Order: sequence, then structure tokens, then C-alpha cells
Amino acid sequence: MNFEPFLETGEDPTESCNSAHLELFSNGDEYLSIGLLNPKPQTDHKPDPKRRRFRRCRSAPLAEFIPGEINGTNESQMLPRSESILDNIHPNFRRVIIYLIFYLAIGTICFYFVMDQIKGEKINGVLDSVYFCIVTMTTVGYGDLVPNSAATKLLACAFVFSGMALVGLTLSRGADYIVEKQEILLIKALHMRQKLGPTEILKELETNKVRYKCFTMMAVLVLLFFVGTVFLATIEKLDFVDALYCVCSTITTLGYGDKSFSTKAGRVFAIFWILTSTICLAQFLCYIAELNTESRQKALVTYVLTKKMTNVDLEAADVDENGIVGAAEFIIYKLKEMGKINQEDISLLMEEFENLDVDQSGTLSTCDLSLAQSGQT
Repeated sequence: MNFEPFLETGEDPTESCNSAHLELFSNGDEYLSIGLLNPKPQTDHKPDPKRRRFRRCRSAPLAEFIPGEINGTNESQMLPRSESILDNIHPNFRRVIIYLIFYLAIGTICFYFVMDQIKGEKINGVLDSVYFCIVTMTTVGYGDLVPNSAATKLLACAFVFSGMALVGLTLSRGADYIVEKQEILLIKALHMRQKLGPTEILKELETNKVRYKCFTMMAVLVLLFFVGTVFLATIEKLDFVDALYCVCSTITTLGYGDKSFSTKAGRVFAIFWILTSTICLAQFLCYIAELNTESRQKALVTYVLTKKMTNVDLEAADVDENGIVGAAEFIIYKLKEMGKINQEDISLLMEEFENLDVDQSGTLSTCDLSLAQSGQT
């Protein structure tokens, strides 16, 4: 650590840190009042400032949060326009597009040169190659185009595993990102008469985030069902039952193969529709599972908050074993009961706190942070 500035003035670095620390605490009431829940005015006693500290609701800002989307303002009016189209796309979604283009380009080239070793009803070399890639990566597997040699079979095995990984890890993340962007529109549509402001929208998103994801994805799936059925009935000339049957077997990746896309326009449509519909169904099922987990978590939180505090709980919450439980000990104990944190998380955070607490005062100040940073350098 570098104590030369203190030595030149003849000051003790520890005393300087402590004085700065006390000064922060003496002026802390003005800052602690920001972001706190305003209690009802009481005339009999003054609220304890230590207790008010735990009612703070500040947190680190989200990196992906865009205030303009909630306020309804145009982001292009506030930020300079980029010269590239890809620069205006979110990094997660841009990565999805790059991976998908790369996968389809490699797959199309590979299967185009071995198309004579693939049997089935063929229409166009490039179109059939892209169509075969989509059917393979989504595990639909109609059977209208199948490998007919050892080389093409091994190639198909490699592409089906890489395609499943692409769908599961990358494309589903992109779909989740798109759904999150539509949640604000859904909330505004469901509360048109209430005219919710930005604060109310954020609160509603935080409370029912997974539920709105389920609603949004369900609406998209219904639309894809309708579009797919109408297309198969009009373009592929299937009756209503066969069209609905083909849609269901495709979206669920069952892919019996007795009904599939056999026209040029149908396969062009299938390239986009199969990829979108299968990913949307997978995301919808994930949201349902997440909603079920969230419901169980909320039930556990309700149980923890409503059960009576016993002497056994009091003893377990008393970390320093001094016979009394402070607010911090009570909050940590309840969070552990709710399953939101565990002992390993607490140990890691305490280790980080001890590394930052350079003067070993049991509290952190700007002086501690500066000394810790200077010690790291």
C-alpha cells in the first residue's frame, strides 16, 4: 500500500480513514433517505436510521434496460444513428443471426455437393439443401429427403447434433430476447384504460414477468398454427384435417413424414416457418416450467413470511451468538429459509467484504475502497 501522501503531511493513515468514515456517517441521513420506503409520520419516537438502511430498494441498473421503450420515446432521436444495420441490433440477437447464417451456409454447401446421394422428392439443389438443413437441425425429420450413403449419413449425424445445440443454446436465447421486448407492449395492451406509467410498468414486469412471457409466446404459437394450417390448405392443397395434422406433427418435431411440404413455395415457406414454430414451442414449454417453479417459490416465500417465529428460529438466526437477533441477521436467516441464498453465497460475500475492509473496522468506506485498489495495483 502507498502511504506516502499521508507521511508527507504527518498524518496517520488509519486516523485519516476513520475520520473520513465518520464524516460519511454524519452526513449519511441525507443520502439514506433517497430510495427508502417512506414510513408513516410518528410523533412519539424517531425512527432508527440503522433500521431504515435495510429498507433501501436500490440496485445496480440493468445493462439491457432501455428507458425509451417504456416511456414511448424514440431512441433514434437520443442516440446517433449507426452506419451499419447490424450495429443497431442487440448483441445477443446479432450473435444469433451470425451463428444461424454460418450454420446454414456450411450446411447448404455440404449437402448441395452430396445431393445426388440423398434420395427423395427434389425440387431445387440450393433450396433442397437449405430445407434439409432446417428439417435436420429442428429434428423434424419428415423423411421426404433422406441420406442414401455412408458419407451423407455421417454428415447428417454431425449436423443434427450441431443444429440441436444451436437451437437450444443460441436461437432459444434470441427468441427469449424478442419475447422480453414484447412484454411492455402486452402490458400496455392489457392495461389500456389504466394508462400505466414507466414505474407501474416496471413493477408489473417484475411481478409477473414469466406469466407475460407465457402469454406472449402462446399468442405467437396460435398465430403460427393458423398461418401454417392456412398455407398447407391453400398452397399444398391439403384438406383442413391433414393441414392441422401436418402442423402439429411439425411443431412438435414428431415428423411422421406422410404429410410434408412438397412444392417449391412450400419449402421456401417451411424454411422460415419450421424454424420459428419449433423454437417457439420449446420456449413456451420452458416458460411453463419456469412459471411452475416460480409459483412454488412464491408459495415457499408466503409460508416463511406467515409462520410464527420460534425460539429455535431465534437461536438459528443469532449468528454472533449474543442472545439477540439484529435486522441483518433476521433478513439473512429469512432469505436462507426462502431458498434465495445459501451458506456458500454468504461465505463468498463475507470473503469479499473482508478483502475490501482494509482497516478492519467492520464497515466499508470510500477510503477502504481506495486502499484496497491501491493494494491490488
